[in-house]
Amino acid sequence: MKVGERVEALVLRAVRAETPSPAERIVRGVVALATLVYGGLVSARNAGYNTGLCRAHRLPCRVVCIGNLTAGGTGKTPTVVALATAGAAAGLRVCVLLRGYHREGGGVRVVSDGRTVQCDWREAGDEAVLLAERLPGVPVVVGGDRVETGRLAVTRFRPDLILLDDGFQHRRLYRDADLVLLDATDPFGGDRLLPWGRLREPITGLRRAHACLVTRVDQSGNLERLRRQVERVAPGRPVGRAIFRPLWLQDLVAGREQPVTDLCGRRVLAVSGIANPHSFLRTVQDLGAVVVGDLAFRDHHAFDAEDRRRMAETARQAAAEWIVTTEKDAVRLRTDLPKGYPVVAVVVGLEIVEGAEALETALGVPVQVRGHG
Repeated sequence: MKVGERVEALVLRAVRAETPSPAERIVRGVVALATLVYGGLVSARNAGYNTGLCRAHRLPCRVVCIGNLTAGGTGKTPTVVALATAGAAAGLRVCVLLRGYHREGGGVRVVSDGRTVQCDWREAGDEAVLLAERLPGVPVVVGGDRVETGRLAVTRFRPDLILLDDGFQHRRLYRDADLVLLDATDPFGGDRLLPWGRLREPITGLRRAHACLVTRVDQSGNLERLRRQVERVAPGRPVGRAIFRPLWLQDLVAGREQPVTDLCGRRVLAVSGIANPHSFLRTVQDLGAVVVGDLAFRDHHAFDAEDRRRMAETARQAAAEWIVTTEKDAVRLRTDLPKGYPVVAVVVGLEIVEGAEALETALGVPVQVRGHG
């Protein structure tokens, strides 16, 4: 386990402990103080933009943001794929901007010009490479400064529509519409700000949204309660509902696609390094796989040789037939696969099951209703 993972595990144990030890009480005090400071900084920054003291920079095209209130795990990437696909199908020139989380180096990088993928995941981040591969014809650009990134995209690709991936808190870039995703299984990140909980900002941030999309509605039984919460915080916002439907399996060893039905009855080791590993595990189980082992790493985990050895050994001990992972993890895993086992990634697509028309009106862009393949 790497240093960052050890620290994260220590913090989680401390804040979740029912009867904390003296050391855990110290950790809880530090985390509580950090949460208070973080909340003050977030409030001050939002106040600056709300009052006009801080200026948002406009681009000469429509900008739609797909973001969330929590740190990861809501399904932004398949949502961006769906909206970009729908926009391109409607004849719009679409470009995707994102930060490029956990990438090496800085500055602005063109990950894809719409024809070829020009960076690997270390240079661009796993999500950027995944989007570039799933969206032929759609340029993908990464950069920490979204204003600079957007200006380069406009100059080079002249888009009609820019989709800003995970930019709800990045308020320097003006957007024409904000879509906020809420994971039905954990919509508000434990109702606490980072680092105690998973909220990036208070729930009242929903008032800036033009629309909300509740994802994974097939995995939660509290949808009506969530609807009332959203209505109470941000009355009148259209709220859509969506699921992530498995589309196909990508065989990383053979480099080919397989039907998801091939998982049914297979003994598998599930491997994931995402923000919501429980949702992935449920998806694999719902496809009929027999999960005989489960290795969950932190989000955006960079798999090393020891991780790969551990996967192969765990699969051997559990008598697994396959190793199954997520599409995002496959981007970081496929360069040097665990030895001796087929490795397949589950590719998913967004399917809006309720409220698509209202979302389309609120966002001013075409909305993909069915799972995109």
